[in-house]
Amino acid sequence: MYAVVKTGGKQYKVAEGDVLNVEKLDVEPGKKVDLDVLLLSNGDKIVTEADALAKAKVTAKVVEHFKDKKVIIFKFKKRKGYRRKRGHRQNLTRLEIVKVSG
Repeated sequence: MYAVVKTGGKQYKVAEGDVLNVEKLDVEPGKKVDLDVLLLSNGDKIVTEADALAKAKVTAKVVEHFKDKKVIIFKFKKRKGYRRKRGHRQNLTRLEIVKVSG
């Protein structure tokens, strides 16, 4: 059984026991969080109706908060002496999918 969930403006395909990194959630490590379900599949049957998905539930446990590796942004225009170098590190949350029920 798997589900497609939405969090942080992105969609993820998850099953029980999966570990995924999502944009930072304001939940303390060790706590559980429910995710919005967009699609639910049980092998041969796929559920996409809104009323059925309202009853579906994906529960995840927050494992840790961390920062992703640095992404370098370098802007350059030739022969103009224009160079800009910036860096960015995204704050992420690691989730472990505990239960997918529908």
